[in-house]
Amino acid sequence: MKTRKTTIAILSISLASLMFTSGCTRLRAQQGYVGDEELITAIAPGVDNRESVERTLGRPTFVSQWDDGIWYYVARRTKQLAFLESKPSAQEVMVVRFDTAGNVTTVDRRKGLEQVASFEPTGDKTPVFGRDTSLFEDIFGNIGRVSSVPGAGGPPR
Repeated sequence: MKTRKTTIAILSISLASLMFTSGCTRLRAQQGYVGDEELITAIAPGVDNRESVERTLGRPTFVSQWDDGIWYYVARRTKQLAFLESKPSAQEVMVVRFDTAGNVTTVDRRKGLEQVASFEPTGDKTPVFGRDTSLFEDIFGNIGRVSSVPGAGGPPR
């Protein structure tokens, strides 16, 4: 009788520990463009144009803000352990440049984590240029400065 209770206790403890540790698995994710190597190598400068690139690779991840002739295809793989913040493990950026006629001039592929930008805020306040006034000065600061006569407002700030 005692061994049966011990066996049930051991089974329930091991089952509970399996349930709790299953949440600690490493999560892997793919973000952005998922490209096929054959399709990517099929894009040839001087042969393809915007329409053929869009048919082959799909719409770009984004188009350059300053030049419509540059398309970017971005792919990133990330890893995450349980509830912790995800971190990039690999990244690839493919840049397709077009001339004014819409034909492909270059296809550039860049791989590596050195392209990943990380921004860390410094401090908990955003610097604001201008006067430092309190809430009450903002609310009651114009009393006596506003007049119905043009130019008769109070002293200038």
